[in-house]
Amino acid sequence: MTRALDITLLCSWLFFTCIVQARTGPIDVIQLGAKRDGRADMSQVLANAWKQACNSTTASTILIPKGTFLLKEASLVGPCKAPITIQIQGTIKAPADPAQISKDKEWITIMYVNQLTLSGGGTLDGQGAKAWTQNECRVKTECSKLPNTLSLNFVNNTVIRDLTSLNSKLFHVNLFACNNVTFQHFTITAPGDSPNTDGIHIGHSTGVVITNSNIGTGDDCISIGDGAKQVNISKVTCGPGHGISVGSLGRYDNELPVEGIFVTDCTISGTLNGVRVKSWPASKRGSATNMHFEGIIMQNVSNPVIIDQEYCPNNQCTNTAPSRVKIAQVSFKHITGTSATPAAVTLLCSKSIPCEGVEVAHIDLAYNGKQGTLSSKCANVKPVLSGKLNPPICANAIVHA
Repeated sequence: MTRALDITLLCSWLFFTCIVQARTGPIDVIQLGAKRDGRADMSQVLANAWKQACNSTTASTILIPKGTFLLKEASLVGPCKAPITIQIQGTIKAPADPAQISKDKEWITIMYVNQLTLSGGGTLDGQGAKAWTQNECRVKTECSKLPNTLSLNFVNNTVIRDLTSLNSKLFHVNLFACNNVTFQHFTITAPGDSPNTDGIHIGHSTGVVITNSNIGTGDDCISIGDGAKQVNISKVTCGPGHGISVGSLGRYDNELPVEGIFVTDCTISGTLNGVRVKSWPASKRGSATNMHFEGIIMQNVSNPVIIDQEYCPNNQCTNTAPSRVKIAQVSFKHITGTSATPAAVTLLCSKSIPCEGVEVAHIDLAYNGKQGTLSSKCANVKPVLSGKLNPPICANAIVHA
């Protein structure tokens, strides 16, 4: 009798242990019913996995293993009870037709989450080619918005690493109201002519780090919107695309200040712009201060260094009054390489609110084309200059030895 009881207790203990081990292992979407055939929609499976992870009182991992998965759309909403890792090892594909994603929704939205990690070496494939042909926003001020690949809203203390975003329909990643988000070893890929496919857009967010990443797309590799503060970008390779940009600013009412932007040790190749600060003419009031671009290698880049307060793409401006965005404490230092156009340095500031505290130092760019000689263009700015400057910068500049 005692021996039988011991065996029963042992079996019960082993069964309990198996249950505990199952619960502490990753939440595998295959086990929840997902199919890695690229055809069966796993939206509900991912929603169920998220619910389980979000309700866990201990750290949990959602596993999307190797294979190809179709995801119509996902909205992963917190707050959650403990840290969550989503490990994407396979390829997740969006519907090719943007009409299959709910109107005014993004493809993948994550909201109100703290301590999230996205990793795994996999790919988010936005399948954007069909959507690009429907994009009217590049030529019209009033247009239907296409879905971003990944939108992070009110997300804090988060790491995104070792992932690829491929062929987004609109932005690859959009950050809004986030704090302490790091991108590391993040790859973004889309054709250079894919419209409005910004790589990473940062708005109303503080403490964003982008490092050791490769971004090639059809618009800004990284775009920094209003309300962005303490953004650090380093060791990023950008191209094709439109470069690394602050702005455009001043288009909307009540835009928040941009403060503390640091872009260092990056390589920009074959882009339409290099490092850029841009605001609209006839703009709303705003400000962008404490922005520093240093240690940048340009490889056949059009407009390598630019402040443009007359930014008006596709002639969408109806008023040519000066910009009312205040730009101050900006530095461009140790920028070398080649320009694809004679206009190597352009500093066009607002006539009503001239730029202040602009510093240009150690610029050494070459131009081998046949459209003229390397030059700079300046308006409404008196930069402080130092070090080697090729081309010469601004006839009215303040020169320091």
